Amino acid sequence: MSLVKSEPAVTPPSKVSSPPSETQPPASNSVGQELLGKISQQGEKVRKLKTDKASKDAVDAEVKILLELKAQFKTETGLTWKPGIQIPTSGSTSSPVKEEATKEKGREKTPVKVEPKDNGAESVLEAKIKEQGDKVRSLKSSKAPKESIDKEVQVLLGLKEQYKQLTGKQYNPGGAEKSDNKKGNQKKSTPKPSVPEPAKEESSGPKKQTRLGLEAKKEENLADWYSQVITKGEMIEYYDVSGCYILRPWSFAIWESIKDWFDTEIKKLGVQNCYFPIFVSKYALEKEKTHIADFAPEVAWVTKSGESDMAEPVAIRPTSETVMYPAYAKWIQSYRDLPIKLNQWNNVVRWEFKHPQPFLRTREFLWQEGHTAFADQNEAVEEVYSILDLYARVYTDLLAIPVVKGRKTEREKFAGGDFTTTVEAYVSINGRAIQGATSHHLGQNFSKMFEIVFDDPLTQEKRYVYQNSWGITTRTIGVMIMVHADNQGLVIPPKVACIEAVIVPCGLTVSMAESEKNDLLASCAELESSLEKHGIRVKGDYRMNYSPGWKFNHWELKGVPLRVEVGPRDVAAATLVAVRRDTGEKITLKRDDSTPTQISSLLTDIQASLLKRATDDLEKHKVVCKNWSEFCKHLENKNIILSPFCGDMECEDKIKQNSARDETGAEAEPGAPSMGAKSLCIPFDQPQPITPEDKCINPACSLAPNFYTLFGRSY
Repeated sequence: MSLVKSEPAVTPPSKVSSPPSETQPPASNSVGQELLGKISQQGEKVRKLKTDKASKDAVDAEVKILLELKAQFKTETGLTWKPGIQIPTSGSTSSPVKEEATKEKGREKTPVKVEPKDNGAESVLEAKIKEQGDKVRSLKSSKAPKESIDKEVQVLLGLKEQYKQLTGKQYNPGGAEKSDNKKGNQKKSTPKPSVPEPAKEESSGPKKQTRLGLEAKKEENLADWYSQVITKGEMIEYYDVSGCYILRPWSFAIWESIKDWFDTEIKKLGVQNCYFPIFVSKYALEKEKTHIADFAPEVAWVTKSGESDMAEPVAIRPTSETVMYPAYAKWIQSYRDLPIKLNQWNNVVRWEFKHPQPFLRTREFLWQEGHTAFADQNEAVEEVYSILDLYARVYTDLLAIPVVKGRKTEREKFAGGDFTTTVEAYVSINGRAIQGATSHHLGQNFSKMFEIVFDDPLTQEKRYVYQNSWGITTRTIGVMIMVHADNQGLVIPPKVACIEAVIVPCGLTVSMAESEKNDLLASCAELESSLEKHGIRVKGDYRMNYSPGWKFNHWELKGVPLRVEVGPRDVAAATLVAVRRDTGEKITLKRDDSTPTQISSLLTDIQASLLKRATDDLEKHKVVCKNWSEFCKHLENKNIILSPFCGDMECEDKIKQNSARDETGAEAEPGAPSMGAKSLCIPFDQPQPITPEDKCINPACSLAPNFYTLFGRSY
């Protein structure tokens, strides 16, 4: 869809042909036609940049070139460029000059010659107004903040005022002809210009009623739907650095809910919070070769300070093992210093990838990373699984999303670790799995590299510690959106919703008595206070400049779990209407002391229903398969597949390669429908034991299978 809207150029009031002006001869067709071609090509370039959501600087630079081409066209031909314009041939008598207008003098109409318009102050102002108008339209189409739009509108109005003072007439963008009709006829032709619409848009603030809902369907255009649901649902604002996004309060509140719950749980395990610097030296980062090899393409380096090259480049952390472990080596001397259990809530940067997607795959993201060290390996391994259980509960208990717990294959495990455990979620709309969180046992790999040792109390010898690292990210929010949101907008589980219930007063009319109106609003406020006292996160929407219908759509788009409607009849009957976001079901409840309990019970049921629906979806698409041809069919049917697997890394590569479609290219998005199946995990809950008759799912493999592995396309 093109975002560039062409405006009609200012045309002469009359179209009576006359010979070309001697002072402005027509340009040759060849020059004009060449410029028309360049303008067309540049216009396409600008439209493509806007469609691709290129940075504002890049778009502005190309728009400037386009305007310069249009100005050059006007200079060469004497014509103002507009869509579909034709350059007159050399024998044509048409001219850009305003040739005549008629002036009524009694009954007689005397032709009055109008002088040609030159390229002076008036033309310059017209060009500036046109350019500023394009800028305002561009800001509106890109959904810029209202403050930015208002600022540019004021500039536009100022230019139009200058035009009026210079010419003595209002600027007319449409080039409408000045008719000699009677005043009555003029009123007929100009009662409804485009003035009322902008006025409505500005009065309604940044949310325009006509663009409130989603314009794309989840099942028809997932990419557009996702982009709209996160922007119109006020979760994300796009940023001018690719792969980086602004987390708005509505989404950050979800992250805070996850953070608060998980932070409480890990503190029960003796974990303490801390903070380490975002920068890491090249020496420290490259100390663990296997580890850094996995992250090398993603590392962002700071190489300059002002205009000067830095003597030693520093990296922005992709993860913090190499940042934290030199300090661990200093702090740990004796067995009495163990275990050490530290966690930090921070941001990391991983730069290298081609297809960023808000929340799901970003260059900068928020996460927590826990780093622990133990004297005893069994104690360390036990913690790995304890943390993984907490991650599973983040998804099931908070986000209402089922996950598969398992161990990563050797190919997919964390670089530099002994083994990696994971929770894998599933998005049914595109049949792709997504890694939800990971908990790694690092063994002694890093402690040997960074000399993290302690004195063994029994042998009095130096021993290396056993280490773990574990993390969960803001990707959780993206998984929640993909799993639960629908064509009406977000669907947020109550446990992580910033607002669990919104109260909307209904039936307020102009003719309503002031006392009745006050009674209704007071009743809503009383209900709000009652729910708050019972620990329900509630908000009353008492804005008078929006209709109840608009509010219904607004809060539905934002995914509030429960809407409570209260009207004059409800006040009189001591009732209310509760509307569930997940099902749309309307429930009439009696207003009494049990109302908060009833609302709380509804929220609990919504949470459980969301989890059940997602669990049923996962189980429906999780299949057991031992045959290669069936394996590929299941993959095309958007399933994740449990198959016998030998565990060999080369064999795993072959499975991914051979299950991909032929049209897969170098530029294809990883995990897209044409990509092959990768191993997601070796589930702890195996579907059945491996038998001697079972063979590895790769038909070319002669090795015996060791376990069932979950395969699928993945983010």
